[in-house]
Amino acid sequence: MLQVGDVAPSFSLPDADMEIFDLAAERGLHHLVLVFFPHANRPGCTLQAADFSDHEDEFARFGCIVVGISPDDCMTHADFRDRHGLSIRLLSDEDAEVCQQYGVWQSRKVDGIERTGVVRSTFIIDRDGVIRHVLRDVSPRGHAAEVFNLVRNLEADNANANRKEHGRHA
Repeated sequence: MLQVGDVAPSFSLPDADMEIFDLAAERGLHHLVLVFFPHANRPGCTLQAADFSDHEDEFARFGCIVVGISPDDCMTHADFRDRHGLSIRLLSDEDAEVCQQYGVWQSRKVDGIERTGVVRSTFIIDRDGVIRHVLRDVSPRGHAAEVFNLVRNLEADNANANRKEHGRHA
């Protein structure tokens, strides 16, 4: 299971417009929030995706992009995005390969029935591709605000580290 300090596994997945998102190509550019959710158009998933979309500009001010991942296909994501006015990029992991890499594809008992699927989880990855925060089995309500606070602190920590580094060479 991935933990804080691990390098985030690279992957390439299609988004709702069938354009490829490549994690390795994002390294060095910005921080990344990966939001794994069970299925498009479910109430909790809709709430969570809308909340992140509503605050996407705030994340961008701190050098961060937000990407949602679920096992839904690209067409379902396009419908989900358009129906709810979502702006975050939605990636399709139909074979659940990336979900498995990140340890969010799990078997659980739901109403006494064993089911396999995505456990709602979020990974905050810094510009260097290192996992800085892992939030598992999260509640959709208020989650975007919680993640935003972590990202804001991450950017502040980076700024402090840079000041210390530059001060050493002065």
